[in-house]
Amino acid sequence: MVKSLNSIKGPIENELKTFEKHFRDSMKSEVPLLDKITYYIVQRKGKQVRPMFVFLSAKLCGETNESSFIAASLIELLHTATLVHDDVVDDSFQRRGFFSINALWKNKIAVLVGDYLFSQGMLLALKNKQFRILEIVSEAVKALPEGELLQIQKARRLDIDEAVYFDIIRQKTASLIASACGAGAASTTKDEESIGKMRLFGEKIGIAFQIRDDLFDFGTDDVGKPLGIDIKEKKMTLPLIYALNNASSSDKRKILRIIKKYNEVPEKVKDVIEFVRASGGIEYAQKAMFDYRDQAFEILHTFPQSPVRDSLEQLVTFVTNRKK
Repeated sequence: MVKSLNSIKGPIENELKTFEKHFRDSMKSEVPLLDKITYYIVQRKGKQVRPMFVFLSAKLCGETNESSFIAASLIELLHTATLVHDDVVDDSFQRRGFFSINALWKNKIAVLVGDYLFSQGMLLALKNKQFRILEIVSEAVKALPEGELLQIQKARRLDIDEAVYFDIIRQKTASLIASACGAGAASTTKDEESIGKMRLFGEKIGIAFQIRDDLFDFGTDDVGKPLGIDIKEKKMTLPLIYALNNASSSDKRKILRIIKKYNEVPEKVKDVIEFVRASGGIEYAQKAMFDYRDQAFEILHTFPQSPVRDSLEQLVTFVTNRKK
């Protein structure tokens, strides 16, 4: 049975409450416009899944402390910055049901706000001499744009195979969750083996998380995301890659032609969705997602059983069973 996020938060409830003030303080600016925008961001924060990974990973390896709060703030600043920049890149005017920063204040300001959040995160770690945590998170800072650019490059030719797909999501999505778990662990232990295990644990979860997100594009659940949005953006996701790899030459040509030339036509997009559903692509991607989840569990179970480990396991189950 999948527990609710609130019950999963049990072992770190106090840390999450204290974290809210840390995060608000980390975003403050003396520039009134910037302060207004960051206030808007804080008021519309999401589920706090990444800070949960930080604090649970920290507690799995030791006792949470000031370094843990710095790690969580750094991760959340970086995550928020990437969301602001992603909305500009994707020309998206909504985020979690609210207007995006670029919709309200235009692209130029949104890009600068994202840059500010990045720099605030880096400075927060440097000022507090959290060099190991900064080193771990900097890997994600490098990987995120590399993954995005690789996806853009490949979308032009639609030549993404499974290996490239996993490279993209490892950099775009998994790198940040890997950093959250690695930085959390590094805040409470100097044991590099434990830090490495938690970083790898986070990477496995990040990959499973992205496959789950990709599946929404072809599903029937009402997730607040229109079906076929990835197809319209010419994103080659795992269910689609599998379907194309197992299609006849004529079907493959037909589907690729739709994605290249008719990706804005709803009826044509629907044809692609039906093609993927009929091919077994959904089931194939689900199996891959659960395989990565099980690999994460294997890593997690090398740590002693505890309420914290149980919560991490439940959090993993939550992100791979989520409906949105």
